[in-house]
This record gives sequence, C-alpha cells and structure tokens, in this order.
Amino acid sequence: MAPNALISPRILVADDQADILVALRLLLSEAAFDTTLVNSADAVMEHLGQDKFDLLLMDLNYTRDTTSGREGLELIDRVRATDVNLPIVVMTGWGSIDTAVEAMRRGARSFVQKPWDDTTLVEVVRREVDEGQSLRRRDARMAREHEEARLIQRALLPAAMPVVRGCDLAAVWMPAAGLGGDCYDVIRFSDDRVAVSIADVVGKGLPAALLMSNLQAAVRAFATPTADPHDLCASVNRLLCHNISAGKFVTFVYAVVDTGAGVIRYANAGHNPPIIARASGTIDRLAPTGLVLGVAPEWTYTSGVLPFGRGDRLICFTDGITEAVSPDDEEFGEERLLAVIADTPRGSAEGLVQAIGRAVGAWAADELQDDATLIVISAL
Repeated sequence: MAPNALISPRILVADDQADILVALRLLLSEAAFDTTLVNSADAVMEHLGQDKFDLLLMDLNYTRDTTSGREGLELIDRVRATDVNLPIVVMTGWGSIDTAVEAMRRGARSFVQKPWDDTTLVEVVRREVDEGQSLRRRDARMAREHEEARLIQRALLPAAMPVVRGCDLAAVWMPAAGLGGDCYDVIRFSDDRVAVSIADVVGKGLPAALLMSNLQAAVRAFATPTADPHDLCASVNRLLCHNISAGKFVTFVYAVVDTGAGVIRYANAGHNPPIIARASGTIDRLAPTGLVLGVAPEWTYTSGVLPFGRGDRLICFTDGITEAVSPDDEEFGEERLLAVIADTPRGSAEGLVQAIGRAVGAWAADELQDDATLIVISAL
C-alpha cells in the first residue's frame, strides 16, 4: 500500500454562495475528500499561505463581480504566483468558451459548468488530484537529485587553496541556478609553481555540469609539472571533441604561475582574457592563444609568457562577472571590474575576491543570470 493511501486528499473549495459550499462539501466528503470551505478570493490566498492542499476547486464569480469571471481569473494568477503546481478546477454558472480558454491559459487544469453533474465533478477532481500528486512527487525527486548533483559538483572544486611561496590565492564559484557550467582548479606543482585553470561551458543546468566534470577530469589528467600550457589545451581539446555534443563548446584558460622565475606561462582557448594588474598600475591581459575547446580536434594552440612580480595580481574570471546585469538591464562591464581592482588594496587575494563579489552582487541586486567564477593570485 502506498504511504499516503489512507490520507484523504485535501481540497480547498471557494464559492461565495453558502448553499453551493454545503453541497460541494457533502459530495466531496462522500468521495473521501477532506474539504476546507472559503467564500472569497482573499480567503483562498490566506489558506494557501498557511496550509497545503491537493487541489483548489473555485468559482470564477464572487460578490465583487458576479458575471464576468474577472475576479476568479485574477485569483488564478495570484495562486499561480505562489504555487505553480497546485491543480485548479474552476466552476461558473456564467461560463463561456472564451472564459474557459482564458482560465486554462492562466493555469486552471479543468473547467466545470454549473449546475454540475456529481459523477463528472468527482471524476475531474480525482483525476486532477492524482496528476497533481504525481507531479509534486516528481518535482521533489528532481529537487533531491539536483541538490545531490550540486553537492557532487561542488566537491569536485578545490576544497582549499594550496600554499605556494611568494603568492596568495583565493577563488569563488557562484552558480546562477544551483548547477553551473563554470569551473576552476588549482594544482600545486612545487613550493613556487602552481597551475590554475578556469573554464566556462556553454549552456546551463545538468548538461553543462556534466560537461564541466568531464573537462575538469581531463585537465587533472593532463596537467603535469612538465606539460606546456599549449600542449595541455591541445590534449584536452582533442578529448572533448570526441565526447561533446554538437553546438557545445568550452572557453578555457590554463596558466602556470612560477614565483621563483617571476613569470606566468599560459594558454587561452577563447576565454575572457585574465587581467594582470601590475604593481605599477598598468594592466596586461592573457590574450587568447587559440580556439575554444570542443570544436576543432586538430587545432594548434600556442603558449604565452608574461612577467609576474611582487605586487602584481592575476585576476581570472568568467563572463558571469562582467556580464552581470543590473535591474536596469545594464552590464557590470570590464571597466567597473578594473575600477574595483584599482580601489582594492594590494596583498590579500581573498580581499580582492570579496570586493569584486560584493560589487557584482550589488550591481545585479543579488540576482545573477549566469554562472560567475573568479580566481585571484597576488604576488607577494
């Protein structure tokens, strides 16, 4: 027997006529439904805010407007704004095809004409309750699976920044929808050599997260202390090209910071150019050195080399940082990013990560539309 087999489905019934409510309670109680009766649109919203129901059976006409159904149609909108899955069955004695279509368009599941046929109404209510419960169970299962996938994805990212002589490291990963297509990694090779990678997988949700996991595993497999950045990009690219879906690609940067030699060796596969904010106040960028990953398996990448000395800061980021949109639909942009960098005291990588995160969050009113990832390395 199913766990909820002995629990009567709960029906919220709304109508402004007392005799109608009594008749519906008798009919639905005989059919083993647990009914709660209300006589206004506001009472519907009050009860939905306080309790859980399996279905809303509601009239379209109330005392404020007894013929057009406008108050009932507006109520459907209010209910849908708070619960997208609650089954709604509407009734009206002034029904028409246009009213029925409009009610269904706004989110009603079924339409019953007054005076109703008892058998038909019970069948409609039972069918919609069964389908609604099934939908909620499916959504709950998907929510659990989504959360498990998010936790797995988060566990694949570095748990802590490694200790490397001559530099300070910090990072933040902010998926916009729980699961993200951004990823980053930090691999320590020696006391004064560390590799960082950052990537942005086209798309969102579970497909992007799965591709991100494959990318991260490939980078870790090919990232050895002797591997040149352009060779790593070529190897990862060939692997992705054989396993990626059509129309998908990845922007990617792999950089090896050598504090002993005072240089950064890198390859950039079509990613937003990371910024080197010099101690002198000038700006350099790790410009692209090849095509995005996952498109052309035989693409030849090149490596770039730039000096990296005391007081310099390397800022790697995905486009979710610069393309964060304000409520006025204006992007944060690279100029604002550079301004935050310039205004933040040198030294602490974590301090700069937090400053940028606060600025972007405030700009977007804490509503990121895309994944945003940031890595900062400060040369000490």
